[in-house]
Amino acid sequence: MRLDELRSAAASGAIDTVLLAICDMEGRLQGKRLSSAHFLDEVVPNGAEGCDYLLGVDVDMNTVEGYAMTGWDRGYGDFEMKPDLDTLRPIPWHEATALCLADVAFADGSDVPVSPRQILKRQLERLAERGLAANAATELEFILFRDSYEQAWKKGYSELEPANLYNVDYSLIGTARVEPLIRRIRNQMAGAGMTVENSKGECNFGQHEINFRYSDALSSADAHAVYKTGAKEIAAQEGMAITFMSKWDEREGNSCHIHLSLAGADGAPVFAGDEATFKAFLAGQLACLRELTLFYAPQVNSYKRFVPGSFAPTAVAWGRDNRTCSMRVVGHGAGMRVENRLPGADVNPYLALAAMIAAGLHGIEQGLELEPVFEGNAYVSDKPRVPATLRDARDLFSGSSVARSAFGDEVVEHYLNHARVELASFDAAVTDWERFRGFERL
Repeated sequence: MRLDELRSAAASGAIDTVLLAICDMEGRLQGKRLSSAHFLDEVVPNGAEGCDYLLGVDVDMNTVEGYAMTGWDRGYGDFEMKPDLDTLRPIPWHEATALCLADVAFADGSDVPVSPRQILKRQLERLAERGLAANAATELEFILFRDSYEQAWKKGYSELEPANLYNVDYSLIGTARVEPLIRRIRNQMAGAGMTVENSKGECNFGQHEINFRYSDALSSADAHAVYKTGAKEIAAQEGMAITFMSKWDEREGNSCHIHLSLAGADGAPVFAGDEATFKAFLAGQLACLRELTLFYAPQVNSYKRFVPGSFAPTAVAWGRDNRTCSMRVVGHGAGMRVENRLPGADVNPYLALAAMIAAGLHGIEQGLELEPVFEGNAYVSDKPRVPATLRDARDLFSGSSVARSAFGDEVVEHYLNHARVELASFDAAVTDWERFRGFERL
Protein backbone atom coordinates (compact mmCIF):
# COMPACT_ATOMS: atom_id res chain seq x y z
CA MET A 1 0.00 0.00 0.00
CA ARG A 2 1.36 3.39 -0.99
CA LEU A 3 0.99 6.40 1.27
CA ASP A 4 -1.39 8.10 -1.16
CA GLU A 5 -3.54 4.95 -1.16
CA LEU A 6 -3.71 5.08 2.63
CA ARG A 7 -4.71 8.74 2.49
CA SER A 8 -7.54 7.92 0.10
CA ALA A 9 -8.65 4.92 2.17
CA ALA A 10 -8.60 7.00 5.35
CA ALA A 11 -10.59 9.80 3.71
CA SER A 12 -13.27 7.34 2.57
CA GLY A 13 -13.39 5.53 5.92
CA ALA A 14 -12.08 2.28 4.47
CA ILE A 15 -9.07 2.47 6.83
CA ASP A 16 -9.45 4.01 10.28
CA THR A 17 -6.65 2.26 12.21
CA VAL A 18 -2.93 1.91 11.56
CA LEU A 19 -0.75 -0.49 13.52
CA LEU A 20 2.76 0.85 14.06
CA ALA A 21 5.05 -2.02 15.02
CA ILE A 22 8.64 -2.91 15.73
CA CYS A 23 10.12 -6.38 15.99
CA ASP A 24 11.37 -7.25 19.47
CA MET A 25 14.15 -9.67 20.42
CA GLU A 26 11.77 -12.64 20.36
CA GLY A 27 10.67 -11.85 16.80
CA ARG A 28 7.28 -10.52 17.94
CA LEU A 29 5.54 -7.39 16.71
CA GLN A 30 5.11 -4.76 19.43
CA GLY A 31 3.62 -1.32 19.01
CA LYS A 32 0.52 0.86 18.98
CA ARG A 33 -2.87 1.14 17.33
CA LEU A 34 -3.18 4.63 15.91
CA SER A 35 -6.06 6.47 14.32
CA SER A 36 -5.35 6.78 10.61
CA ALA A 37 -5.58 10.57 10.86
CA HIS A 38 -2.98 10.71 13.64
CA PHE A 39 -0.68 8.37 11.74
CA LEU A 40 -0.89 10.47 8.58
CA ASP A 41 -0.73 13.89 10.19
CA GLU A 42 1.75 13.31 13.01
CA VAL A 43 3.55 9.98 12.84
CA VAL A 44 4.52 10.00 9.17
CA PRO A 45 6.44 13.30 9.49
CA ASN A 46 7.55 12.99 13.14
CA GLY A 47 7.58 9.35 14.22
CA ALA A 48 6.09 8.06 17.48
CA GLU A 49 7.41 7.25 20.92
CA GLY A 50 7.81 3.82 22.44
CA CYS A 51 9.42 2.69 25.69
CA ASP A 52 12.96 1.43 25.14
CA TYR A 53 12.24 -1.51 27.44
CA LEU A 54 10.69 -3.22 24.39
CA LEU A 55 14.26 -4.31 23.58
CA GLY A 56 15.13 -5.15 27.17
CA VAL A 57 12.51 -7.47 28.70
CA ASP A 58 11.97 -11.21 28.89
CA VAL A 59 9.32 -13.28 27.08
CA ASP A 60 6.76 -12.38 29.76
CA MET A 61 7.54 -8.64 29.34
CA ASN A 62 9.15 -8.51 32.78
CA THR A 63 11.84 -5.90 33.31
CA VAL A 64 15.20 -7.61 33.84
CA GLU A 65 18.72 -6.58 34.74
CA GLY A 66 21.85 -6.58 32.62
CA TYR A 67 21.06 -4.48 29.54
CA ALA A 68 23.34 -1.51 28.94
CA MET A 69 20.83 0.18 26.61
CA THR A 70 17.88 0.26 28.98
CA GLY A 71 17.05 -0.29 32.63
CA TRP A 72 15.93 1.28 35.89
CA ASP A 73 19.28 3.08 36.14
CA ARG A 74 18.50 4.83 32.83
CA GLY A 75 14.88 5.56 33.70
CA TYR A 76 13.32 3.39 30.97
CA GLY A 77 13.02 6.27 28.56
CA ASP A 78 11.53 6.39 25.08
CA PHE A 79 12.99 5.81 21.69
CA GLU A 80 11.49 7.02 18.43
CA MET A 81 9.58 4.59 16.25
CA LYS A 82 10.33 5.72 12.70
CA PRO A 83 7.82 4.31 10.19
CA ASP A 84 9.26 2.58 7.14
CA LEU A 85 6.61 3.47 4.58
CA ASP A 86 7.84 0.75 2.23
CA THR A 87 6.28 -1.74 4.69
CA LEU A 88 2.82 -0.14 4.74
CA ARG A 89 0.15 -2.76 4.01
CA PRO A 90 -3.53 -3.53 4.64
CA ILE A 91 -4.31 -6.12 7.34
CA PRO A 92 -7.43 -7.94 6.10
CA TRP A 93 -7.98 -9.99 9.27
CA HIS A 94 -8.71 -6.79 11.21
CA GLU A 95 -11.49 -4.45 10.07
CA ALA A 96 -10.40 -1.18 8.42
CA THR A 97 -6.79 -1.68 9.47
CA ALA A 98 -3.35 -1.16 7.96
CA LEU A 99 0.12 -1.86 9.39
CA CYS A 100 3.48 -0.12 9.09
CA LEU A 101 6.74 -1.49 10.47
CA ALA A 102 9.17 0.88 12.11
CA ASP A 103 12.84 1.16 12.92
CA VAL A 104 13.89 2.75 16.19
CA ALA A 105 16.19 5.66 16.98
CA PHE A 106 17.53 7.35 20.09
CA ALA A 107 16.64 10.96 20.93
CA ASP A 108 19.68 12.22 19.02
CA GLY A 109 18.46 10.48 15.86
CA SER A 110 21.04 7.68 15.90
CA ASP A 111 19.95 4.11 15.22
CA VAL A 112 19.39 1.65 18.05
CA PRO A 113 22.03 -0.95 17.15
CA VAL A 114 20.48 -3.86 19.08
CA SER A 115 17.18 -3.64 17.17
CA PRO A 116 16.83 -6.91 15.21
CA ARG A 117 15.65 -5.18 12.03
CA GLN A 118 18.57 -2.78 12.16
CA ILE A 119 21.04 -5.60 12.82
CA LEU A 120 19.92 -7.17 9.55
CA LYS A 121 20.01 -3.85 7.70
CA ARG A 122 23.63 -3.35 8.77
CA GLN A 123 24.63 -6.72 7.31
CA LEU A 124 22.78 -5.87 4.11
CA GLU A 125 24.79 -2.65 3.97
CA ARG A 126 27.98 -4.68 4.28
CA LEU A 127 26.87 -6.75 1.30
CA ALA A 128 25.97 -3.63 -0.67
CA GLU A 129 29.48 -2.29 -0.10
CA ARG A 130 30.62 -5.29 -2.14
CA GLY A 131 27.99 -4.77 -4.82
CA LEU A 132 25.91 -7.65 -3.48
CA ALA A 133 22.38 -8.18 -2.18
CA ALA A 134 20.71 -11.09 -0.39
CA ASN A 135 17.50 -12.84 -1.37
CA ALA A 136 15.77 -15.20 1.02
CA ALA A 137 12.69 -17.12 2.06
CA THR A 138 11.73 -18.58 5.42
CA GLU A 139 9.65 -21.76 5.80
CA LEU A 140 7.73 -21.69 9.07
CA GLU A 141 6.10 -24.83 10.44
CA PHE A 142 3.45 -24.67 13.15
CA ILE A 143 1.12 -26.96 15.07
CA LEU A 144 -2.59 -26.17 15.01
CA PHE A 145 -4.89 -27.03 17.91
CA ARG A 146 -8.67 -27.04 18.09
CA ASP A 147 -8.47 -25.49 21.55
CA SER A 148 -8.45 -21.69 21.79
CA TYR A 149 -5.48 -19.91 23.35
CA GLU A 150 -7.56 -19.24 26.46
CA GLN A 151 -8.63 -22.88 26.74
CA ALA A 152 -5.03 -24.00 26.31
CA TRP A 153 -3.93 -21.63 29.09
CA LYS A 154 -6.64 -22.90 31.46
CA LYS A 155 -5.66 -26.51 30.69
CA GLY A 156 -2.07 -25.76 31.56
CA TYR A 157 -1.21 -26.66 27.94
CA SER A 158 -2.04 -30.30 28.72
CA GLU A 159 -4.38 -32.63 26.83
CA LEU A 160 -4.80 -30.24 23.91
CA GLU A 161 -6.52 -31.50 20.75
CA PRO A 162 -4.33 -31.26 17.64
CA ALA A 163 -6.18 -30.38 14.45
CA ASN A 164 -5.06 -33.68 12.89
CA LEU A 165 -4.72 -37.00 14.66
CA TYR A 166 -2.14 -38.56 12.35
CA ASN A 167 0.82 -37.64 10.14
CA VAL A 168 -0.55 -35.43 7.34
CA ASP A 169 2.74 -34.77 5.53
CA TYR A 170 1.64 -33.99 1.93
CA SER A 171 -1.80 -35.49 2.69
CA LEU A 172 -4.66 -33.81 0.85
CA ILE A 173 -7.28 -35.68 2.87
CA GLY A 174 -5.70 -34.70 6.16
CA THR A 175 -5.14 -31.07 5.27
CA ALA A 176 -8.73 -30.79 4.01
CA ARG A 177 -9.84 -31.17 7.63
CA VAL A 178 -8.50 -27.69 8.40
CA GLU A 179 -8.59 -26.10 4.95
CA PRO A 180 -11.13 -23.42 5.96
CA LEU A 181 -8.64 -21.95 8.41
CA ILE A 182 -5.50 -22.55 6.33
CA ARG A 183 -7.24 -21.10 3.25
CA ARG A 184 -8.22 -18.02 5.21
CA ILE A 185 -4.63 -17.52 6.34
CA ARG A 186 -3.32 -17.97 2.77
CA ASN A 187 -5.83 -15.56 1.27
CA GLN A 188 -5.54 -12.88 3.94
CA MET A 189 -1.75 -12.95 3.80
CA ALA A 190 -2.10 -12.36 0.06
CA GLY A 191 -4.44 -9.49 0.90
CA ALA A 192 -1.66 -8.08 3.10
CA GLY A 193 0.63 -7.91 0.09
CA MET A 194 2.50 -11.18 0.44
CA THR A 195 2.85 -13.67 -2.38
CA VAL A 196 1.71 -17.04 -1.07
CA GLU A 197 2.98 -20.09 -2.93
CA ASN A 198 1.50 -23.09 -1.13
CA SER A 199 0.50 -24.80 2.07
CA LYS A 200 1.04 -28.42 3.06
CA GLY A 201 0.72 -30.79 5.95
CA GLU A 202 3.70 -31.91 7.99
CA CYS A 203 4.66 -34.89 10.15
CA ASN A 204 3.59 -34.02 13.68
CA PHE A 205 -0.09 -34.20 14.61
CA GLY A 206 -1.76 -30.97 13.49
CA GLN A 207 1.46 -29.68 11.92
CA HIS A 208 1.29 -27.48 8.81
CA GLU A 209 3.38 -25.08 6.76
CA ILE A 210 2.56 -22.09 4.53
CA ASN A 211 5.23 -20.84 2.15
CA PHE A 212 5.83 -17.48 0.49
CA ARG A 213 7.68 -16.29 -2.61
CA TYR A 214 11.44 -15.77 -2.44
CA SER A 215 12.25 -12.07 -2.08
CA ASP A 216 14.90 -9.66 -0.89
CA ALA A 217 16.07 -10.56 2.61
CA LEU A 218 14.60 -7.57 4.44
CA SER A 219 11.18 -7.97 2.84
CA SER A 220 11.22 -11.68 3.63
CA ALA A 221 12.01 -11.01 7.29
CA ASP A 222 9.27 -8.37 7.45
CA ALA A 223 6.76 -10.76 5.88
CA HIS A 224 7.81 -13.51 8.29
CA ALA A 225 7.08 -11.29 11.30
CA VAL A 226 3.73 -10.10 9.94
CA TYR A 227 2.67 -13.62 8.93
CA LYS A 228 3.60 -15.18 12.27
CA THR A 229 1.54 -12.59 14.15
CA GLY A 230 -1.32 -12.72 11.67
CA ALA A 231 -1.59 -16.51 11.62
CA LYS A 232 -1.98 -16.56 15.40
CA GLU A 233 -4.57 -13.79 15.28
CA ILE A 234 -6.61 -15.48 12.56
CA ALA A 235 -6.51 -18.81 14.42
CA ALA A 236 -7.69 -17.04 17.58
CA GLN A 237 -10.59 -15.46 15.68
CA GLU A 238 -11.61 -18.98 14.62
CA GLY A 239 -11.45 -20.31 18.19
CA MET A 240 -8.25 -22.27 17.55
CA ALA A 241 -4.57 -21.88 18.47
CA ILE A 242 -1.26 -22.11 16.64
CA THR A 243 2.11 -22.69 18.26
CA PHE A 244 5.45 -21.90 16.67
CA MET A 245 7.38 -23.48 19.54
CA SER A 246 10.50 -25.15 18.22
CA LYS A 247 9.66 -28.39 20.04
CA TRP A 248 6.10 -28.88 21.26
CA ASP A 249 6.39 -32.56 22.17
CA GLU A 250 8.59 -35.59 21.58
CA ARG A 251 7.57 -35.89 17.93
CA GLU A 252 8.89 -33.71 15.09
CA GLY A 253 9.62 -30.10 15.99
CA ASN A 254 8.63 -26.93 14.16
CA SER A 255 11.42 -25.85 11.82
CA CYS A 256 12.13 -22.61 10.01
CA HIS A 257 14.35 -23.57 7.10
CA ILE A 258 15.94 -20.45 5.62
CA HIS A 259 16.81 -20.30 1.92
CA LEU A 260 19.33 -17.66 0.92
CA SER A 261 21.29 -16.62 -2.17
CA LEU A 262 23.23 -13.60 -3.36
CA ALA A 263 22.56 -11.28 -6.26
CA GLY A 264 24.70 -8.63 -7.92
CA ALA A 265 23.89 -4.94 -8.05
CA ASP A 266 22.00 -5.62 -11.30
CA GLY A 267 19.88 -8.29 -9.64
CA ALA A 268 21.58 -11.17 -11.46
CA PRO A 269 22.13 -14.32 -9.38
CA VAL A 270 25.71 -14.74 -8.16
CA PHE A 271 25.95 -18.36 -7.05
CA ALA A 272 25.23 -19.75 -10.51
CA GLY A 273 27.97 -17.79 -12.26
CA ASP A 274 30.60 -17.27 -9.56
CA GLU A 275 31.59 -20.62 -8.13
CA ALA A 276 34.36 -19.14 -6.00
CA THR A 277 31.98 -16.77 -4.22
CA PHE A 278 29.43 -19.53 -3.73
CA LYS A 279 31.99 -21.90 -2.22
CA ALA A 280 33.47 -19.25 0.07
CA PHE A 281 30.01 -18.13 1.20
CA LEU A 282 29.01 -21.70 2.03
CA ALA A 283 32.35 -22.39 3.71
CA GLY A 284 31.64 -19.39 5.93
CA GLN A 285 28.32 -20.89 6.98
CA LEU A 286 30.05 -24.06 8.14
CA ALA A 287 32.93 -22.24 9.82
CA CYS A 288 30.61 -19.97 11.83
CA LEU A 289 27.56 -22.15 12.39
CA ARG A 290 28.39 -23.25 15.92
CA GLU A 291 29.43 -19.81 17.17
CA LEU A 292 26.40 -18.08 15.62
CA THR A 293 23.86 -20.71 16.71
CA LEU A 294 22.52 -18.30 19.34
CA PHE A 295 20.93 -16.31 16.50
CA TYR A 296 19.46 -19.50 14.99
CA ALA A 297 18.25 -21.14 18.21
CA PRO A 298 17.49 -18.43 20.80
CA GLN A 299 15.44 -20.30 23.43
CA VAL A 300 16.03 -23.18 25.84
CA ASN A 301 13.34 -25.11 23.98
CA SER A 302 15.10 -24.59 20.62
CA TYR A 303 17.70 -27.24 21.43
CA LYS A 304 15.15 -29.99 22.11
CA ARG A 305 14.61 -30.10 18.34
CA PHE A 306 18.13 -31.29 17.47
CA VAL A 307 17.43 -35.03 17.55
CA PRO A 308 18.97 -37.62 15.18
CA GLY A 309 16.53 -38.88 12.59
CA SER A 310 14.06 -36.04 13.19
CA PHE A 311 14.84 -33.95 10.06
CA ALA A 312 16.44 -31.38 12.38
CA PRO A 313 20.23 -31.29 11.98
CA THR A 314 22.79 -32.38 14.54
CA ALA A 315 25.95 -32.25 12.37
CA VAL A 316 27.80 -29.29 10.90
CA ALA A 317 27.96 -30.48 7.30
CA TRP A 318 26.75 -29.53 3.84
CA GLY A 319 25.16 -31.71 1.21
CA ARG A 320 23.37 -31.47 -2.10
CA ASP A 321 19.66 -32.05 -1.47
CA ASN A 322 20.59 -33.92 1.72
CA ARG A 323 18.17 -33.28 4.58
CA THR A 324 20.48 -34.80 7.19
CA CYS A 325 22.91 -31.86 6.88
CA SER A 326 22.72 -28.45 8.53
CA MET A 327 23.37 -26.78 5.17
CA ARG A 328 21.53 -28.17 2.17
CA VAL A 329 22.30 -26.86 -1.31
CA VAL A 330 19.20 -26.94 -3.50
CA GLY A 331 18.19 -25.68 -6.91
CA HIS A 332 20.38 -25.21 -9.94
CA GLY A 333 21.37 -22.44 -12.28
CA ALA A 334 19.76 -19.14 -11.30
CA GLY A 335 17.74 -20.94 -8.62
CA MET A 336 20.71 -22.37 -6.71
CA ARG A 337 20.62 -21.42 -3.03
CA VAL A 338 21.71 -22.47 0.44
CA GLU A 339 19.11 -23.84 2.83
CA ASN A 340 19.96 -23.45 6.51
CA ARG A 341 18.09 -26.22 8.31
CA LEU A 342 19.19 -25.26 11.82
CA PRO A 343 16.57 -22.66 12.89
CA GLY A 344 13.29 -23.61 14.49
CA ALA A 345 10.02 -21.69 14.18
CA ASP A 346 10.87 -19.71 17.32
CA VAL A 347 13.70 -17.93 15.48
CA ASN A 348 13.91 -14.19 15.00
CA PRO A 349 14.13 -13.91 11.18
CA TYR A 350 16.14 -10.68 11.21
CA LEU A 351 18.82 -12.12 13.49
CA ALA A 352 19.03 -15.43 11.63
CA LEU A 353 19.42 -13.77 8.24
CA ALA A 354 21.96 -11.34 9.69
CA ALA A 355 23.95 -14.30 11.03
CA MET A 356 23.92 -16.07 7.65
CA ILE A 357 25.11 -12.94 5.86
CA ALA A 358 27.83 -12.31 8.45
CA ALA A 359 29.01 -15.92 8.15
CA GLY A 360 29.00 -15.76 4.35
CA LEU A 361 30.94 -12.50 4.32
CA HIS A 362 33.46 -14.02 6.69
CA GLY A 363 33.95 -16.88 4.24
CA ILE A 364 34.33 -14.50 1.29
CA GLU A 365 36.65 -12.06 3.07
CA GLN A 366 38.87 -14.84 4.43
CA GLY A 367 38.83 -16.83 1.19
CA LEU A 368 37.75 -19.97 3.04
CA GLU A 369 38.01 -23.28 1.21
CA LEU A 370 34.84 -25.34 1.01
CA GLU A 371 35.16 -28.87 2.35
CA PRO A 372 34.00 -31.78 0.15
CA VAL A 373 30.28 -32.35 -0.10
CA PHE A 374 28.94 -34.78 2.49
CA GLU A 375 27.12 -37.81 1.17
CA GLY A 376 25.13 -40.22 3.30
CA ASN A 377 23.63 -39.90 6.76
CA ALA A 378 25.16 -36.92 8.59
CA TYR A 379 23.46 -37.96 11.82
CA VAL A 380 25.96 -40.82 12.22
CA SER A 381 28.97 -38.94 10.81
CA ASP A 382 32.06 -37.73 12.66
CA LYS A 383 31.29 -34.12 11.71
CA PRO A 384 31.30 -31.42 14.42
CA ARG A 385 28.05 -31.27 16.35
CA VAL A 386 25.49 -28.51 16.61
CA PRO A 387 25.53 -26.98 20.13
CA ALA A 388 23.39 -29.14 22.39
CA THR A 389 22.11 -26.44 24.77
CA LEU A 390 21.47 -22.72 24.96
CA ARG A 391 24.28 -22.50 27.51
CA ASP A 392 26.73 -23.99 24.99
CA ALA A 393 25.55 -21.63 22.27
CA ARG A 394 25.84 -18.63 24.58
CA ASP A 395 29.44 -19.47 25.42
CA LEU A 396 30.35 -19.97 21.77
CA PHE A 397 28.70 -16.67 20.79
CA SER A 398 30.52 -14.88 23.60
CA GLY A 399 33.88 -16.01 22.27
CA SER A 400 33.09 -15.42 18.60
CA SER A 401 35.39 -12.90 16.93
CA VAL A 402 33.17 -13.13 13.84
CA ALA A 403 30.10 -12.04 15.84
CA ARG A 404 31.94 -9.18 17.51
CA SER A 405 33.43 -7.99 14.24
CA ALA A 406 30.18 -8.22 12.28
CA PHE A 407 27.66 -7.01 14.87
CA GLY A 408 29.78 -5.07 17.38
CA ASP A 409 30.36 -5.67 21.08
CA GLU A 410 27.19 -3.81 22.09
CA VAL A 411 24.98 -6.16 20.09
CA VAL A 412 26.86 -9.27 21.23
CA GLU A 413 26.61 -8.32 24.92
CA HIS A 414 22.92 -7.43 24.55
CA TYR A 415 22.02 -10.85 23.16
CA LEU A 416 24.30 -12.66 25.59
CA ASN A 417 22.24 -11.05 28.34
CA HIS A 418 19.08 -12.21 26.58
CA ALA A 419 20.42 -15.77 26.80
CA ARG A 420 21.41 -15.31 30.46
CA VAL A 421 17.89 -14.14 31.31
CA GLU A 422 16.34 -17.10 29.51
CA LEU A 423 18.67 -19.58 31.22
CA ALA A 424 18.12 -18.08 34.68
CA SER A 425 14.35 -18.28 34.20
CA PHE A 426 14.53 -21.90 33.09
CA ASP A 427 16.95 -22.92 35.83
CA ALA A 428 14.56 -21.52 38.44
CA ALA A 429 11.49 -23.31 37.05
CA VAL A 430 10.11 -26.60 38.37
CA THR A 431 8.81 -28.56 35.38
CA ASP A 432 6.00 -31.09 34.97
CA TRP A 433 8.68 -33.67 34.14
CA GLU A 434 10.19 -33.21 37.59
CA ARG A 435 6.80 -33.48 39.30
CA PHE A 436 5.78 -36.64 37.45
CA ARG A 437 9.18 -38.20 38.02
CA GLY A 438 9.67 -37.27 41.64
CA PHE A 439 6.35 -36.66 43.41
CA GLU A 440 5.99 -40.25 44.61
CA ARG A 441 8.97 -42.20 43.40
CA LEU A 442 11.84 -40.12 44.74
